[in-house]
Amino acid sequence: MTDPNEQFQRLEEKLLKAIEVFKQAQAEKRALEQDSSKLRLEMKERAQQMSTLERELIALRREREDVRVRVEKLLQRIDVLTRVDSEG
Repeated sequence: MTDPNEQFQRLEEKLLKAIEVFKQAQAEKRALEQDSSKLRLEMKERAQQMSTLERELIALRREREDVRVRVEKLLQRIDVLTRVDSEG
């Protein structure tokens, strides 16, 4: 049979090891929680940026369409004027 002091010492060593593993796990958990919070914030910021970019894109498409319509009207006027000049 082993000495009770040896058994107690082994148990104490196992406990100390378990405590160290627990502390390390806690530290890793805190680090992961911080990373997670940081990533959530970045994701929220990027979602806001995407929303802004989508609104800008819609505005630019509308502006492009307005410009296209105006250019077509100008070309039609030029066409009418050049026909009148060539006819008369």
